[in-house]
Amino acid sequence: MRIVIAEDDPLLREGVALLLRAESLDVVATTDGPDAFLAAVDTYHPDVAIVDVRMPPTHTDEGIVAAVEARRRQPGLAVLVLSAYVEQAFANELLIGGAMRLGYLLKERVGRVEQFLDALHRVAEGGTAIDPEVVAQLLTRTRPDSALERLTARERDVLAVMAEGLGNTAIAERLFVTEGAVHKHIRNIFAKLDLAPTDRADRRVTAVLRYLEETGRRG
Repeated sequence: MRIVIAEDDPLLREGVALLLRAESLDVVATTDGPDAFLAAVDTYHPDVAIVDVRMPPTHTDEGIVAAVEARRRQPGLAVLVLSAYVEQAFANELLIGGAMRLGYLLKERVGRVEQFLDALHRVAEGGTAIDPEVVAQLLTRTRPDSALERLTARERDVLAVMAEGLGNTAIAERLFVTEGAVHKHIRNIFAKLDLAPTDRADRRVTAVLRYLEETGRRG
């Protein structure tokens, strides 16, 4: 797995690089700004990019803009975004272009090595990994007239864990229910969100994006 890191905090940047190299992962470049990051993507063609949301010169959305541009230049590039706190609009901006091979984690998660590495591998393998705290904050911002209000409390729990990028087995373990119950809840979620089977869209991804879009509009 070839990895490029874009993070302007030198301690975090080098700390993440050391952690990944200790796990025998190939960190091919570490950069401290969007221009250097994009140059590294063009040069090394990494499998995964780990990108800070806020980078020079304005420390606003440079990381998100660079991540979107990197995926335009290298379709299929897996991107794991790191943020100091929940930035809802930025999460939506990145995910709305397609949720596969994307992750959004709070920086505090890096210190929880097992969870961080699990998210990294999940994204590299084509899945999604959204920080539980991001999901929790988005859920609390949902208004009563949202379509999500059709869901029961347990169905909302299942959707919240699904939004983190976990599969059915992991959802069952997290919520202490059977996989059969998870399958049933997910069918109900699809029905209540009017997501019919189709070859053109992944209903799990669509359900998560619907959730993010609605909470983003109403947050």
